[in-house]
Amino acid sequence: MQITVGTEEGETFQKEIEENSQLIGKQIGDEFEGSIVGLDGYTLEITGGSDKQGFPMRKSIDGTERTRVLLGEGTGIQEEGKGVRKRKSVRGNTVSAEIQQLNTRVVESGDKSVEELLEEE
Repeated sequence: MQITVGTEEGETFQKEIEENSQLIGKQIGDEFEGSIVGLDGYTLEITGGSDKQGFPMRKSIDGTERTRVLLGEGTGIQEEGKGVRKRKSVRGNTVSAEIQQLNTRVVESGDKSVEELLEEE
């Protein structure tokens, strides 16, 4: 699983992790310890992600399954005009083994910078 970490300064860093069992079952908006990713002292919040086929996670859909929903705006759709809706496939808001990329943001910072901690490994 690839974890993308966004900082308060607007920078993003990517980290590949093998063991993701501690993240399975968490939902968009949940916070977790950064030590899972190698960021000791940090707290991260899940903001989204996508599965192995590229379908985005959507906060308004409960569960882990991929489903086709009628969307007018938001994640997974480009607005084409006022009142236009489209049926799109999106993934639920819960992390599962099917998730390939997980987007996070820093909620609480640690002693060292994100860049220093991720480059040490």
